[in-house]
Amino acid sequence: MKSLLKYIKDYKKESVLAPLFKMLEASFELMVPLVMASIIDRGIANADTAYIIKMGLILVLLAAVGLISAVTAQYFSAKAAVGFATKLRSALFSHIQNLSYTELDTIGTNTLITRMTSDVNQLQNGVNLTLRLLLRSPFIVFGAMIMAFTVDVKAALIFVVAIPLLSIVVFGIMIASMPLYKKVQAALDKILGRTRENLAGARVIRAFTNEESEIAEFEKENELLLNTQVFVGKISAAMNPVTYVIVNIALVVLLWTGAIRVDSGIITQGAVVALVNYMSQILVELVKMANLIIQLTKALACAKRVEAIFAITSSMSDGNLNTDAINSLNTGISNSKNDTSVINKKNAEKNAAIVFDHVCLTYSGGGDESLTDINFTVQKGETVGIIGGTGSGKTSVVNLIPRFYDATKGRVMIDGADVKDYKIAALREQIGIVPQKAVLFKGSIKDNLLWGNENATETDLEKALEISQAKEFVDTKEGRLDFMVAQGGKNLSGGQKQRLTIARAIVRNPQILILDDSASALDFATDAKLRQAIKSMKNDMSVIIVSQRASSIQYADKIIVMDDGAMAGIGTHEQLLAENEIYQEIYYSQFPKENEKNA
Repeated sequence: MKSLLKYIKDYKKESVLAPLFKMLEASFELMVPLVMASIIDRGIANADTAYIIKMGLILVLLAAVGLISAVTAQYFSAKAAVGFATKLRSALFSHIQNLSYTELDTIGTNTLITRMTSDVNQLQNGVNLTLRLLLRSPFIVFGAMIMAFTVDVKAALIFVVAIPLLSIVVFGIMIASMPLYKKVQAALDKILGRTRENLAGARVIRAFTNEESEIAEFEKENELLLNTQVFVGKISAAMNPVTYVIVNIALVVLLWTGAIRVDSGIITQGAVVALVNYMSQILVELVKMANLIIQLTKALACAKRVEAIFAITSSMSDGNLNTDAINSLNTGISNSKNDTSVINKKNAEKNAAIVFDHVCLTYSGGGDESLTDINFTVQKGETVGIIGGTGSGKTSVVNLIPRFYDATKGRVMIDGADVKDYKIAALREQIGIVPQKAVLFKGSIKDNLLWGNENATETDLEKALEISQAKEFVDTKEGRLDFMVAQGGKNLSGGQKQRLTIARAIVRNPQILILDDSASALDFATDAKLRQAIKSMKNDMSVIIVSQRASSIQYADKIIVMDDGAMAGIGTHEQLLAENEIYQEIYYSQFPKENEKNA
């Protein structure tokens, strides 16, 4: 929890003023029983109406000042708690964004969402209640006990016995419930994961009529969460009745002792009423403290979960080559002494845009290698196709170029320098990547395209739409570039989403364009037009096309055939069709008529 407190440092004033105003309110509250005792002993006993009215007005004044203090304290505590949660959530989101794919795969999306929402909300509530009650409640409890001693020492000894007993109950329940709240949050992670999975795959579930099975699984996990929450709720719920029993027993003893002492003339009736009021105040505050303890228990459990995310560091370290250094590498000239040695080492590969130098990749926790001895070169301006069966490692290969993952053996080089030597942001600025799953964000078409290059002009956007073959359907949309895309592009077809994601990558005007099976939803004619348009772009852009369609890559300058994480062949379409069995199998499965001709 200590490491998270730095996010409240901008709210020091509010964090100090909130408890102070609560203490002020508590001070006025402690005066009320004494005023009541005075009214009973002097006003009512002597039938002095003027005195009763006078002291009644003092009670009203105490109540008004207490109310103003309470509202002010609530304002400052709410401002500090919400501000703390905002900064913490922003810092957590920023930290998650800086984690590599390896960490994100290991932690899991559902866990991260729970930490950023439910856990941070619990922390916000914890901070709010802490600022309001952490000092006020103990102040009232011990203040009431001290004030009781000023009324009557012997009767006040009852408070000395009752308060430690109440403290044992409160803290004992807190210690018992804290680990259980951690289990509740972990169960909530599972529920969230199941919900995300079902909502994302709703069509698949319905297509296979698997609704009943998924509902049963969800109910099973939901029942587990319910049982855990009920169990910890029972433990926490025991706090109120136990404290009520102890306090009410103390009240009975207090009234009994007070009656005897009033009858003996040692104390007045007003003093007994004051003592009962102080005991009632203790009861109310201990109930508040019990709720505070429960909330703090939840908050501390959530704080550890949030701290655990902050404790995870990216396994991918940033390099030192920036955009200027990249440009120097491209031209063969360096203005930076630090980069000269790197550039000189790579002069032999001067025209190579991408070099895979005996690269291997093992995913975290994966055991066996996913990629083995990948070795090839992509020249500037060259188009390279990568083909292979499902799970052959095609996407794994291209994910190494923008450093979504790091090679476990060998090197991946861009413009003659190891990708690990680049600053990650500078490296990715040179790469336009269209992933397998077309992802669009809520906003206009223009907003989505500007993700590629926020400084792009209208001409740049129109050119990108034309090359990606998206112009034909964008022209039919109301408002064209101002047409609003729903979250995830749900108001567009699969082919439309793919073309917009390709346009977004082209807007960047990258040195390297990676199309990772990004035309799977396009018909053959549109796919051909797209490839022709990309090829006609007048620049040195290297293009890598990952596809399971032979037609999409057969006109590439060279084709890499992947099989079970290894290169099964490399060459032109004609060479592979003549010599490579795996390529032949893929090609003829898609063009059986040609196979019949050759036969």
